[in-house]
Amino acid sequence: MENSTLFKFNNGTQATIWTDYSIEYKVASILLVILICGVGIVGNVMVIFVVLTTKHMRTPTNCYLVSLAVADLMVLTAAGLPNITESLFGGHWVYGYAGCLSITYFQYLGINASSCSITAFTIERYIAICHPIKAQFMCTLSRAKKIIVVVWVLTSLYCVMWFYLSDTEEIVYENAVLVTCAYKVSRNLYLPIYFTDFAVFYVIPLLLATVLYGLIARILFLNPLPSAPKESRRNWKKESSLHGNSRSSCSNATAASRRQVTKMLAVVVTLFAILWMPYRTLVVVNSFLKDAYLDTWFLLFCRLCIYMNSAINPIIYNAMSQKFRAAFHKLWHCGPQRSEKPPTYSVALTYSVIKEISNGESPDHYTTDLNDIRGAAEELLPERKRLSFKESSLACKNTLASA
Repeated sequence: MENSTLFKFNNGTQATIWTDYSIEYKVASILLVILICGVGIVGNVMVIFVVLTTKHMRTPTNCYLVSLAVADLMVLTAAGLPNITESLFGGHWVYGYAGCLSITYFQYLGINASSCSITAFTIERYIAICHPIKAQFMCTLSRAKKIIVVVWVLTSLYCVMWFYLSDTEEIVYENAVLVTCAYKVSRNLYLPIYFTDFAVFYVIPLLLATVLYGLIARILFLNPLPSAPKESRRNWKKESSLHGNSRSSCSNATAASRRQVTKMLAVVVTLFAILWMPYRTLVVVNSFLKDAYLDTWFLLFCRLCIYMNSAINPIIYNAMSQKFRAAFHKLWHCGPQRSEKPPTYSVALTYSVIKEISNGESPDHYTTDLNDIRGAAEELLPERKRLSFKESSLACKNTLASA
């Protein structure tokens, strides 16, 4: 990605004397890249691990976050780590022809897949919050997995062109011969490809995210949440005043949970737009300049912004999601060790408001610990009312499951 861009603009020119990067540049670039990429690789691996190994974390939204984490790992390893060798060897490409093709391919694959994953969870949040009835059959775990497979297949096929557009190139200086990973086509022929990439994987996703998050904000922050179907309302009217208080508390907790998840995802999208802007702007500006602007330090700044975009998402999850934070702490044994949970039971629920899965859960069934609510039911409710109270508590617990 950046390696190729940097030297392709110099294609056809021949410097008299080759000069290595300054010591200051080498130290700064290597240390910063190692720090950012190291944190990003560890964080994204943790995201993937906790979602795949923790049952209650396997929600449609988190599936898209796993896809995003895989894409970010690809960017950090294929774009970030080669930057270290470039700094060490003064821009000399050390990975050969096969490395040039494969690394360029995986760079663009990671970039494009991350953009598509962001778009996917934005649409999923919009449907779940603004159209909760449709979300019962559209925002399911199985559908999310299918969408992720389609995203990766299509982006993989789209990026195949980089196998034919990339090549190694020798630049001969008076005192050295420099091998670079560059583009086969000229700059003029490459620009239409880049602007297509720029529009499809940056401009359109951001415009779509702006509109959808605006609609989501109107529902969550300006209007009350969509009401439940009539059947659900009739059933809930039969419950006692205690049930009414429980339902009110659950509704408030649900709204707060949705707002928190939506804020977190909106921050991810916002940082994606901000951190990619320097590099995107640089390439757009250079497209209209006769002599491209290729200041070494500014190029490093653009690259570091891209690496930060791929590294910062796990930090956002830890800061803004209580469930991710608890899962990370448990993974690193930072928090108190909890005892094993008692056996769980699956209870089929019929209320539409209970089965509403705008929180990201599958509508097929819900699992919870009955022991957590048995004591309160026995103390506060007569025998004939216990099942209804259990259903109320189950609804509240499972509605908050994806926070």
